[in-house]
Amino acid sequence: MKSIHLEGGSGLSHHLPCPRVTPRQRAGGAEGAHSPQLWGRPRPEKRGRLPSPPRLSPVPQPPSGPQPELHRPLPFSGGGILSVRCGGAVLASLLRPEVPRYYFRSGAAMAEGSGFSLDVRPHDCPGTGSNEAGKADACQGCPNQGLCSLGQLAGPDPAIEEIKGKMKTVKHKLLVLSGKGGVGKSTFTALLAHGFAEDDTTQVAVLDIDICGPSIPKIMGLEGEQVHQSGSGWSPVYVEENLGVMSVGFLLSSPDDAVIWRGPKKNGMIKQFLRDVDWGEIDYLIVDTPPGTSDEHISIVQYLSTAGVDGAVIITTPQEVALQDVRKEVSFCHKVKLPIVGVVENMSSFTCPKCKKESQIFPPSTGGAEMMCHTLNVPLLGKVPLDPQIGKSCDRGHSFLAEAPHSPATLSFRNIIQRIQDYCNQNSPQEDDII
Repeated sequence: MKSIHLEGGSGLSHHLPCPRVTPRQRAGGAEGAHSPQLWGRPRPEKRGRLPSPPRLSPVPQPPSGPQPELHRPLPFSGGGILSVRCGGAVLASLLRPEVPRYYFRSGAAMAEGSGFSLDVRPHDCPGTGSNEAGKADACQGCPNQGLCSLGQLAGPDPAIEEIKGKMKTVKHKLLVLSGKGGVGKSTFTALLAHGFAEDDTTQVAVLDIDICGPSIPKIMGLEGEQVHQSGSGWSPVYVEENLGVMSVGFLLSSPDDAVIWRGPKKNGMIKQFLRDVDWGEIDYLIVDTPPGTSDEHISIVQYLSTAGVDGAVIITTPQEVALQDVRKEVSFCHKVKLPIVGVVENMSSFTCPKCKKESQIFPPSTGGAEMMCHTLNVPLLGKVPLDPQIGKSCDRGHSFLAEAPHSPATLSFRNIIQRIQDYCNQNSPQEDDII
């Protein structure tokens, strides 16, 4: 009898018996046989918030051969999704105990969701992407051996093609990135959207995929709003008739609630935003991302790989500690073949409103963004000076461009917005060009 080691989020470990199931038992021929099933305590529904749980990938039939089996509910101390992994692929996962879902993913074993997992991969598993998948000695006895040997687990995520069809109604797609947090990325995203939407004939949408720190609802004056579901999918929350927003912040019961999700759960949420939100016919989709080059960035680039992305706008501040991380962001874009629209140096300087003297709050000790862009051969879109009114407008959920039309920062923003528009009009995104 085989043993499975289970480690939950609470730090507790469980060693459970995992008997092999015979073909007769699976067919129900043996008296007292149990059907392969996994149990996990579901996450409670939030009333009036989440219209439906995130959907998983299309559901093939469970694989043949011996499968792990649990004969009783597991004493988990927390909610979440329980999944079983075998041979580098996810074998089963549950959103509800009574609704088992079997599905497969290519590459490393990743569960759709967060919570607990049972790793029953054979020792020295070559992985589903290897030429030895299903053929190596370590594959003997693995329930996925047949599928691996036929290459059925190495295909692309089917959601990519679904998202490609959904994105056909979106003319331009822009990602707003930053290597360092706190440089004004979400503020720039909101102002870029407001600038585009000043033209009543232009339809604009903002997608906030900063899952753990969604600040777009606050900045755009939508805090406390809810997402509604229609026959065509989730409906964005609208600031104006031509400016819609979607964020995980709309799904929280309180803006102070922490989102404590691992990568697969974030991946599933981003997938649902792209696939299930009814964006309609829009001219610009602006995606606000978290700092760094982690799960959210990989997911958004992967899911939009066949839909075509115009490029990324990278936000930084002048000091070297921020530029150091921006160089990593530029490297990320090059590696995933994501075009770079340009770099914006935010908080570039400060002009005293009384004496009009200019000061460098964040001294560019290594030449600032201008020198970095020259060295890396990427465009510098412009420099935005500090203005205390920007923070006040964001806290009130108002457009700084409308509240301070004559500010030097507003003039800088408008010049940058125009350059981005010119770039999008001159450079049509190429499909299937991003990994």
